[in-house]
Amino acid sequence: MKHPDLYPLQFIPELKEKVWGGNKLKAILNKEGNGTVGESWEISGVQGTISKVANGALKGQKITDLIESYKDKLVGERVYKKYGSNFPLLFKFIDAHQDLSVQLHPNDTLAQQRHNSFGKTEMWYILQADTNARLILGFNKQLDKTSYSEILEANKIPTVLHSEKVEAGSAYFIEPGLVHAIGAGVLLAEIQQTSDITYRIYDWDRPDTNGQLRQLHTMEALDAIEFTAKAPSITYKDEEDTRVLLKECPYFVTHKLNLTKNFAVHNFENESCKVYMCTQGSAQFVAQDVSIEILKGETILLPASIHEYTIKTKNAIVLEVFIP
Repeated sequence: MKHPDLYPLQFIPELKEKVWGGNKLKAILNKEGNGTVGESWEISGVQGTISKVANGALKGQKITDLIESYKDKLVGERVYKKYGSNFPLLFKFIDAHQDLSVQLHPNDTLAQQRHNSFGKTEMWYILQADTNARLILGFNKQLDKTSYSEILEANKIPTVLHSEKVEAGSAYFIEPGLVHAIGAGVLLAEIQQTSDITYRIYDWDRPDTNGQLRQLHTMEALDAIEFTAKAPSITYKDEEDTRVLLKECPYFVTHKLNLTKNFAVHNFENESCKVYMCTQGSAQFVAQDVSIEILKGETILLPASIHEYTIKTKNAIVLEVFIP
């Protein structure tokens, strides 16, 4: 059976209602849904939320089925050899109308042992933040397992959390083991490993949408916390019409493109696919005979088999992500 040629792919966003969600995904990023949508999963290979193509001849097909059909032509030779038909990254937009729970994620080793899953390394790029909005990133004092356990027992977790004010354009890298939370009033793009494993250690004594307190994972978290981990904001120089590196790690490389004119992309053969998240303006992706426009809050995947394409725009900020 002959498969259709690959082209720039968009996927149907999966909107997730959350007790802490708001209306910014709808009001600012033009997503559907009501006022309690907290997350828009843009491209996902997570079991239970596997993305389906929204455009063109492959419309309706799951990303995992596409990888099985097209293999390295979709994701790139190195990526396919390493991950097989698993799509290794998850792309989201998140709207925190209220504070998220204080949480952390296990590393690959622990996640494999306990959950037969990837760990969760992630990064955030802030699209918009209300006045005085903040992130929780690590602890405000030196702790170890014993002192932390005492604070946990006394229900005083908020007293030892380090928080930072944020603004649009800031970026943060969240390693496994770092205690963190997105604060109320923050809208961000999240790039992470394909994993939905979260250890919640404090939830502001807040009931969920059914009026129940959400489960905490205090025991699981104890072996996963990195007590000395910090996450200062990523420092970068914002330049126009060139790739600005935000973060390079074993799981993803993220560039920011602040474009005021057309931008040509030339890929090597069998290189990783590239994903673009539009955080401002709009951009048209022209590859072969296909032209697809993405607006603020939209995401697109350029298959590895497309070696040359042009991003046409007069005003756009896009995050460009690939798998190293």
